[in-house]
Formats: sequence, structure tokens, C-alpha cells
Amino acid sequence: MLKIPLVTWIANAAVGLTGIYGEVTRQAEAADCSRQTIYEHARKVQAAVEDAYDGGPTRAQLSEENQLLRQENAQLWEWLAGTIEFPPSRQREFAVTATAMGLSLNQVLALLALILGTSASPARSTLHRWIQHAALAAGRVLKALDAQCRTLVLVGCLDEIFFHGRPVLVGVEPASMVWFLGQKAHDRSGATWAKALHDWPALSYVTADAGTGLQAGIATVQTLRQETGQPALENGLDVFHTTYEARRVLRRSWNRLERLWEQAEIASRRVEHSQRQGRDARGVAAAARGAWKKTEAAFAEHERSEAGWKRAHGALAVFRAEGRLNDLAWAEHQIALALPELSGREWSKVRNLLATEETLTFLDRLHRQLREAVPEDRLRAELVRLWWLRRQRPRANTPGAVVGAGHVTPLVQAVVCSKRDANWRESYAAVARVLRRTVRASSAVECMNSVLRMHQSRHRLVSQGLLDLKRLYWNCRVFREGKRRRHSPYEHLGLRLPSSRFWDLLGMPTTADGTI
Repeated sequence: MLKIPLVTWIANAAVGLTGIYGEVTRQAEAADCSRQTIYEHARKVQAAVEDAYDGGPTRAQLSEENQLLRQENAQLWEWLAGTIEFPPSRQREFAVTATAMGLSLNQVLALLALILGTSASPARSTLHRWIQHAALAAGRVLKALDAQCRTLVLVGCLDEIFFHGRPVLVGVEPASMVWFLGQKAHDRSGATWAKALHDWPALSYVTADAGTGLQAGIATVQTLRQETGQPALENGLDVFHTTYEARRVLRRSWNRLERLWEQAEIASRRVEHSQRQGRDARGVAAAARGAWKKTEAAFAEHERSEAGWKRAHGALAVFRAEGRLNDLAWAEHQIALALPELSGREWSKVRNLLATEETLTFLDRLHRQLREAVPEDRLRAELVRLWWLRRQRPRANTPGAVVGAGHVTPLVQAVVCSKRDANWRESYAAVARVLRRTVRASSAVECMNSVLRMHQSRHRLVSQGLLDLKRLYWNCRVFREGKRRRHSPYEHLGLRLPSSRFWDLLGMPTTADGTI
């Protein structure tokens, strides 16, 4: 705000710039100001005039430019509010987590370039150092976590997968899907497997395929436990591989039958063509009859093999078709009836697998656990029946299904159980837990192998450190759907941890006794 009128400013400036001797003093007295003020006014007015006429932007232009800059500044602040904070620490977490999920180094680098831009994204060597450091940390953390899991892992599904000719020994606990064994080895011999399984003394039951080295390793551990008086290790032969092999044989048999059928049809068309041409058709007719005889024999053989496998496959189930619980005697009888039907060299592998004692180990274990859960035979049988009936209830979205009887029958069976025991619900929970956790196949480890195959296609080399990183991430990863959703494998196993986040565990220090 001006204390001196503007006209007085101009008059002061005129006197200061052009006045003769004594006029500055008289103007200062007239304007009631000091001589210094008059000279200051003269300097400022002269500068203002020069600014207005020196060819630079005008005041209006400067005001307009100022307004545009304010708008641009406001827009930048608005954009900043919508951006994410992505400092180097978060970039490191992103790179390590993406690698643990299965992305290759090039893929991680491409994603960071999309987020940060090519010039601002970290170099490939930096990513490599981050991942190497995280892999070492994962091995250290897993050593502590495995020590805590050794008393919790009671059942294991075992298999191996190959990365460029090098086997990786894989073990998964099926109920929780904890990946407890992921060891890169030089071979898959029995000694290698025995050494890997030796670190898990609480294992009471394992299921695996018929691989020579794997079975030899299990047998070595069984012998060692028997000699040292430790709890026995039961071995169940994987039903999945037996079923897969049988379906492969049936598929090849059917393809062969289709080819014979097509050849017989071609031979029949030749007979019809010869007859229409008026030529002697006895030769081609004999060939056609021979072709159809081969086809009929192949069809009969395929039907016999299919029926035999259907009978054998029923013996590998937990329940029979009518809903009764399978037992060892009935299963052995069914397999004995099925084996003569599975004749021929191509069925030799399936016959050997079916004749192996370990194929039906799961039935012995199932009945023993049920007896331990509910000692009374009649009540146990009714509870098992109830569990089966509840799983036969039709779904509401099944078209054309008569849902009434399917829902009423379990209710009636529940009443029968209540008549047997007033506290039947506790016994039912125990029976359901046993039936739900019955392991016949190594499907859990096959699931893990399918995950590893994705990594196998993206990584040229897989080190033990990278396997540790992937294993720690898998065990901390929360399931999004299914019966295990909202919890991680470690949580399902019952492992108590300060944090279940992968990145938090990776950065946690371990104590001298190996705990976190």
C-alpha cells in the first residue's frame, strides 16, 4: 500500500532526475519526505519506464503466464497424488517376489521398465545381485523353518523332477500343501533319497511312484528305523501312476481297434466295388472277412481289458460303488479277478503295480486310523456311511436332478447315528478327519511338479538358492480359493510364525539356535 500519493512519486522523480540545484530540497519539504526518498522514487520510476519500453513481456503477458504456471502446478500435484511410491527398497521386493513366483530375470526387467521407464529402472546386474542375496537369505530362513516343521510333517508325497538333466527331489505334505523337500541332487539313487528323508524323522507314511531309486531310499529308511527302534515308516504305492498307465494302454488299444475297423470297412467297400463291376469278388471277400475277424477279436480284447481295469480300479478306491467302505480282503479279491483279464505284454507294468503289496497300504492305514478314532464297530460303520452319503448329495445347479431324496437320506442317517451315541458329532468329526486325509496318490507332489515346470521353461539354470526362494514363497503364499483359501501352507500345517508374509520372513534374522 502506497503511503505517498502516486502523483507525488512522479513529481519527486521529475525533480530528482531533471531538477537544478536546490529544487530537490524544496520538493522534499513540499512532499514532507527526505531527500533520499526523492532519489529512491526517481530510481524506481526510471526502472519502471525502462521495463515497459525495453521490448520484454508486458505486465499482462506476465500475469497470463503466471496463471498458466499455476494451472500446470496444480495438475502436477494432482498427478502426484495418483502415483505410487516406488523407491529402490520396493523395487527390490518386487524383483525378488516376481522371481519367486516364477518370472525370469528378463521378464522382471521388462515389468520394471514399464513402471519406471527404461532409464530409471535398475540394471540387470543389480537385479541379479538382489535375487542372489534373497536366495541366500531364503536358505538361511528355511533351515530354521524346516527345523520347526520336522515334528509337524507326518505324511509326505514324494517325486523328482529334472532341470536340464539334474534331478530335484520334491516332497509335499498333502493336507497343508507345505513343500518341505526341494533339494537339487546329483542323482536320484536310493542313497540320495535315504539321506534326504533322514532329516524328517516324524514321517509316518509316504506315497510315491515305483521309481527304483525312490523305492530303494524308502526301503533303506524303513530298515534303519526298524534297526534303531524308531517309529515305522509306511510306504504306499501311488495310485495315480497306475491309473495313468492303465488309461494309456486302453487308449492305445482303442486307437489300434479304430485302425482295424477302418481297414475292415475299406475291405468291405472293395467287395462292393468288385461286385458292382461284375468281377470275381471271392478274394477280396475273404480278405474282408479276415479283416472283420481281426476287428471283432480286437474289440473283444479291448472290452475284456476295459472290464478288467474297471474292476481293478474299483479296488483302489476308498469306497465301493454301492457306498460301502473298501477293505483289504475285498480289494485283493477284486485285483485277483482282474489280473487274468489284463493279459498281454502291454499290461505287464499295470499288472506288476497292482500285484505290489504297497498298492493297498492306504487301506490298512485307513482302517487302523478309523479304529483308533472310534473303537466301536457299529457306530464307526454308521458314521462312515453318513460321511459318504453327505458327499452324494446332488448339487442345486444340477439340471434335472431329483434333489429331495439326496438331501433326506443323510438326515435320516444322522438320526441313526444319534441313536447309537448321543455325542456322535465328536466321533463323526474324528472319522471325517481320517477319511478326508486319506492319501492314495501323490497328486499333491504332481501339483507341485506342474508349478515347477512353469519355472523350468523360464529359467535356463535353477540353483539350490533359487529353489529355496521359490519354496519359501510357496509355503508363505495364501491360497485364494478352494478348501485351503485365506491361509498359507505354513498356517495349515500349524506352524506359528511372527509373520506369514514372504518378504517379512526373508528379512528376519535367525538366532544362534536356528529359530526365527
